[in-house]
Amino acid sequence: MTGSVVLIHLAGAVALMLYATRLVKTGVERAYGDVLRHKLRATLKNPFMAVLAGTGLAIALQSSTAVTLLIGSFAGAGLVSGLAGQLAVRGAEIGSALVVKLLTYDLTLLVPLCLIIGTFLFMATESRDWRQKGRILVGIGLLILSLEMIGQASEPLRESALMPIILNYFSNDPITAYLLAALVTWLFQSSIAAVILMATMAGRGLITPELGVVLVLGVNLGSSIIAPMLTRNSEADVRVVPVGNLLMRGVGSIIMLALVMILEPKIDFLGGTASDQIVNAHILFNVIILLAGLPLAGLVYRASKKIVALSAPQAEEPEQITELSALSETALSSPPQALANATREVVRVCETVEIMLQRIIELYENADEDKIQALAALDDRVDERHAAIKIYLAKLIRNSLTEDQALRCQELIGACVKLEQVGDIIVRNMLIHVRKKITKNLEFTPEGWKELTAFHAAVLANARLTFNVLVSRDTETARQLVQEKDRLRDMERDISQNHFLRLRDGTLKSIETSSIHLDTLRDLKQINSLLTSIVYPVLEERGLLRGSRLKTVKASS
Repeated sequence: MTGSVVLIHLAGAVALMLYATRLVKTGVERAYGDVLRHKLRATLKNPFMAVLAGTGLAIALQSSTAVTLLIGSFAGAGLVSGLAGQLAVRGAEIGSALVVKLLTYDLTLLVPLCLIIGTFLFMATESRDWRQKGRILVGIGLLILSLEMIGQASEPLRESALMPIILNYFSNDPITAYLLAALVTWLFQSSIAAVILMATMAGRGLITPELGVVLVLGVNLGSSIIAPMLTRNSEADVRVVPVGNLLMRGVGSIIMLALVMILEPKIDFLGGTASDQIVNAHILFNVIILLAGLPLAGLVYRASKKIVALSAPQAEEPEQITELSALSETALSSPPQALANATREVVRVCETVEIMLQRIIELYENADEDKIQALAALDDRVDERHAAIKIYLAKLIRNSLTEDQALRCQELIGACVKLEQVGDIIVRNMLIHVRKKITKNLEFTPEGWKELTAFHAAVLANARLTFNVLVSRDTETARQLVQEKDRLRDMERDISQNHFLRLRDGTLKSIETSSIHLDTLRDLKQINSLLTSIVYPVLEERGLLRGSRLKTVKASS
């Protein structure tokens, strides 16, 4: 087998591994993402639990970078302290390393089981939750399969005459090997994928344990760079946690590399095989960084804030910031172009409504007057764009339109009206509940708050799907949303019943927050109904929507 063929097989196996990792991460985020976020915010208040939460979340998401970005966004929103965020990220690195360790075991039997069960779950049901569980299982199966493929693809390299020369060069030049591993990890966007690749090649005798330790340190440098790069244009508070991770993990890897080069320690204690030694070295390094990070967390946090402050660009003057509009008057003579412009503007309204819907539940936990006013300002923006879009489309209707263009025009107007109504519910109803809760210093029961956040997460997920359908007009997703409306109706009934049971038992917090709890539930259900109705035209166009839910009753003679 020629060298180019070997590299193609190896590249294909690595590509499958990266795709499988992404598949698992996407499935977990879609199925459990919003619930995990709500639970995480409360857990991060305890330093010890922050470490454990970071570890568990990294195992679930198959990515420490994803956890770093998530924690950074929490810190930026003021939901968690930067100090707790640093500790959670330290735990995430441990979790990421443990995933690598788990994948080094012989899991080949799981491949057919995961693929069969996962494919069945994904294709045999319309339930979004079960489809995402199927996606996760298929991803795990493909991930394990890719490890076998990497091993088989790299087997011919053992006979290569060039391979010993390359390995000898990198063994004598650890700095280059270290930087190369960092570059590969940055390209992969995954430390898990990079360490697995190196461990697999070490298991085939292609990488020596000593070189593997150097490469693992490079992997940790590359992984610590990913999150700061992805957040480089974000707000300063969001960037603090990723920069702190770079200081601890990146700088820690450099210090450790210097110690390895000077002391040349024996690494036999790390495991009986080269593969085990590399994986265990990765775990040991992150444990050391965690232990060092506990006493240094405050210092690293302050240093991160200073670095972010120094690197932050100068803010533009307010008068230089202009709100652009896609509603070009010159495009009105071309209905297709005008409809495209109106669609773009409606999508911007969707984005604003999504932000409002996401933030409102956060205000129930952590609100102040500035945040409340900021949310109200977003509703003003929705109202302004709604009015502008209606006027623009009213002008367009005066032109000669085809039947399809006229229907699309009415669809966009209807969507705008419903989006504006959603904004009004959030500001005129739910913000009132927030103020009442703050003023009276009320707290939900843990069970009640869990039910509300789960219901809100489902509504938010449906909102995102609705906004996608508005652009894509995908029939399958539209059908799924209508089915979800029925599921949420049942969910709302169950939550209300549970609440009444707590009232019957005399639970004080339930009694104090009863009106807020039930009104919030009602508002969220109404928001979901409004958003779902946006996709009705897509189903009506294809004859998939009944005119009425009522059964026809024959008159008795």
